[in-house]
Amino acid sequence: MKGMLAMAQQHYIKYLRDVKDQSISQIAEQLGVSWRTAKKYADCSDWNKAEPPLRGKFPIMEAYREQVDTWLIEDQTRPKKQRHTAKRIYDRLVSEFGFAGSDRTVRYYVAKRKSELQIEKSEPYLRLEHPGGEAQADFGTFQAIIGGQLVERKMLVLSYPYSNAAFVFVTPKENTECFLEGLRQLFEMSGGVPNRIWFDNLSAAVVSVGTDGKRKLTDEFQRFALHYRFQPVFCNPAQGNEKGHVENKVGYARRN
Repeated sequence: MKGMLAMAQQHYIKYLRDVKDQSISQIAEQLGVSWRTAKKYADCSDWNKAEPPLRGKFPIMEAYREQVDTWLIEDQTRPKKQRHTAKRIYDRLVSEFGFAGSDRTVRYYVAKRKSELQIEKSEPYLRLEHPGGEAQADFGTFQAIIGGQLVERKMLVLSYPYSNAAFVFVTPKENTECFLEGLRQLFEMSGGVPNRIWFDNLSAAVVSVGTDGKRKLTDEFQRFALHYRFQPVFCNPAQGNEKGHVENKVGYARRN
């Protein structure tokens, strides 16, 4: 493994050292890391996140990152002339959220995030409207320690672009059973069922996509949608940005 290990992996090394009483060499061999890396995390006593003093890093933006990222991602579906400028984002933060930082801070952050998201290189798309009552759903993957083992788990996220709300339910897999049970739980959490829900062409719902764009849905998913009376809407193949709001929420949930 190269670079810094994920937090779950760091904690697993500490678990093997303190609970399983394994040697540094045993840990390094089991996880396929160097002896130096295994020792670093096995003997670590300070788990505070290191924050090197990077030039141009502005803590005041932390509380607004999610909202700004949402605007930038959704801008990918708009014509270039209708996208947010840094000045427009600053004005909205001040008027809608009481932002107390400077215009320069916002300009720096927006330029940095546009570069990272490669927004300027994205293809033009038709603008997608998401009125109240519409939602987006997507799976995300994360690692956790369960029963002393480092395992991979899935989280199903249901987000509402109109209100910027989101709900998360953890599942062991992405199969049909987990998918439908996850949606049911998310409806309970959010207090209702959306009129329309945007999905990827995930195998738990879609059997195949024809050359004409028509989708053959699984019987289980069709019955589920009929029971809860929502209209499923599917993104074009390989065009996950059409549901950029929920993808942003998946990343936020994973980081937090």
